[in-house]
Amino acid sequence: MIVMKFGGSSVADASRVRHMAEIVKARLSRRPVVVLSAMGDTTDHLLEAGDAALNHGTVSLERVEDLHLKTIADLGLGEAALESVRPLLAELRALLTGVSLIRELTGKTRDYLVSFGERLSVRIAAAYFASLGIGAVAVDAWDAGFLSDSNFTMAELAPESWNLIPARIRPVAEKGVLQLVTGFIAKDEKGNITTLGRGGSDLSATMIAASCGAEEAQVWKDVDGILTADPRLVRNSRPVETVSYEAASELAYFGAQVLHPRAMQPCMKTGTHVLVKNSYNPEAAGTRIVSCVHEKDGHVLALTSRKKITLVDIVSSRMVGQYGFLAEVFSWFAKHALSVDMVATSEVSVSLTLDTSSDLSGLEKDLSRIANVEIKTGKAIVTIIGNVRRSSKILAHAFSVCEALGVQVQMISQGASKVNISFIVDDHEADTVITALHEDFFEKEYGNRA
Repeated sequence: MIVMKFGGSSVADASRVRHMAEIVKARLSRRPVVVLSAMGDTTDHLLEAGDAALNHGTVSLERVEDLHLKTIADLGLGEAALESVRPLLAELRALLTGVSLIRELTGKTRDYLVSFGERLSVRIAAAYFASLGIGAVAVDAWDAGFLSDSNFTMAELAPESWNLIPARIRPVAEKGVLQLVTGFIAKDEKGNITTLGRGGSDLSATMIAASCGAEEAQVWKDVDGILTADPRLVRNSRPVETVSYEAASELAYFGAQVLHPRAMQPCMKTGTHVLVKNSYNPEAAGTRIVSCVHEKDGHVLALTSRKKITLVDIVSSRMVGQYGFLAEVFSWFAKHALSVDMVATSEVSVSLTLDTSSDLSGLEKDLSRIANVEIKTGKAIVTIIGNVRRSSKILAHAFSVCEALGVQVQMISQGASKVNISFIVDDHEADTVITALHEDFFEKEYGNRA
């Protein structure tokens, strides 16, 4: 058994649904379970329709209806497919009418609203597979055992899901029936629909794979796996064949958009492999994410960056020999509900970064009670991912590149996992630094040796 997840761009219209089906058909012998996102921009269109109902009292479903009805027609599907989506479209219209009347759109209602995208997607896909003579069934996530808490828009799966999912999924898979499961959504104990937040559809797939003991989870994207750098920035970026869960998580956290760290947690727990593939180029090998990769010291896997970062420098002589100072500093960040990304300390100072554009005047006022504070915006984190347990060689090359570019490194931090080195530069310098580092690490003699 394998689990195959396809995102919105992979099922954006009839031609993409056909292409997705060909990829799945080629793997039917491996008993796939398919997890689908909403088609194309459907989620955005649903949210826009909700806002129109809330703010203007109008119910407008044309874009959602037109896409799905046109896809059914273009796929040559009959009345059965129409009958599978009409009740959902009627339910959706009734929901938006209610929002337009009461002028209220809570997180609970918003989750209910966006769930229609995935539910419509799997019904159309199941109907298409059936038209090809393949036994297929559309499955809403809650019928597949996905139970969550009630944290609407960012729900977490309940521990019971680990037992519920295989109890629902495996018996059907063993019969050779192709299950098309909605990604991204679940239900809480009261039966309310929830959404799983960022990376939710990938999480749906990895949770099925991990809980069911699948051979692997395949996540089909629109890139050839995890690349050495953003291909929009670096033309010569190349796929990374194999990475560890830790390295993939660090890449995702520091800017790469391939797989969200939460989505890897179920497979990390069970050691289930994740294969990232390109639905637009299925012959490409992709990237395999595994528990452990034995790389030689100094080997660089990939580069990434994250912009619009705020750097906070805190200086105080009270830090010398005093316990509790850092605890007091971080208590102010907790008070303002701010999550810290990177930290670097010395005897009398601590520097840290925030991924926020919020007004920090309140934080600055509170911190100023105990230290001198300087807040600098317009910064970027540049991150080098790889086996950096012996980081001197990597740092020497990275800093020589920055020196040649005239770029001042403003802070440096090495993660405890020893798979990343990150440093701060000005926002407008990040792209130039990434491009030059890629040339140095991957396109010159050093990169070939590393």
